[in-house]
Amino acid sequence: MKRLLPQPDQRIDFLRGFLRRPHQVGSVIPSSRFLERRLVELAELADARAVVELGPGTGGTTLALLRALPGQARLLAIELEPEFVRLLGRIRDPRLAVERGSAAELTAIVAAHGLPPLDAVISGIPFSTMEAEHGRRILGQIRDALAPDGRFVAYQVRDRVGELGAEVFGRPRIELELRNIPPVRIFSWHGRAASESGAA
Repeated sequence: MKRLLPQPDQRIDFLRGFLRRPHQVGSVIPSSRFLERRLVELAELADARAVVELGPGTGGTTLALLRALPGQARLLAIELEPEFVRLLGRIRDPRLAVERGSAAELTAIVAAHGLPPLDAVISGIPFSTMEAEHGRRILGQIRDALAPDGRFVAYQVRDRVGELGAEVFGRPRIELELRNIPPVRIFSWHGRAASESGAA
């Protein structure tokens, strides 16, 4: 399956996106391959059918997800930054759809693309720079879009998503990836049973 990879200067594109909208872009450079590997493992993509990536940036993590996904899977990348959307459009893979939009409208976007309940949501959007109520709305959208045994994985510099996510999904699993600039925490939840049973 042929794919067109982002150009080698994607770090410059990423930095430009951060400088234009620092509250929407979670980092000044793309994710490391070590972080990408851990995201793939935690999201359990080997048997996934429908996956969403929130805040894919210039597409490095997107490519890692595509490499891990089965041939019949579908990946929907949702990005607010127009220049990143343009760069993502250069990835030629029939499993990938790119949507310029907000994570706060996730369920509507998923429905518009005809996806089934999601097996995984992987998020790099910076919850620490948004109002708490907006963060809760996004997390509620993720919960509603996930399959009952779906996985939600968020990589963040700060721990706001863990605090807000505990209200929606229950206590997260937390890991630290030091081989990334900057080092990040990875928060993950498996299934939405915790929120439905009232666990915190």
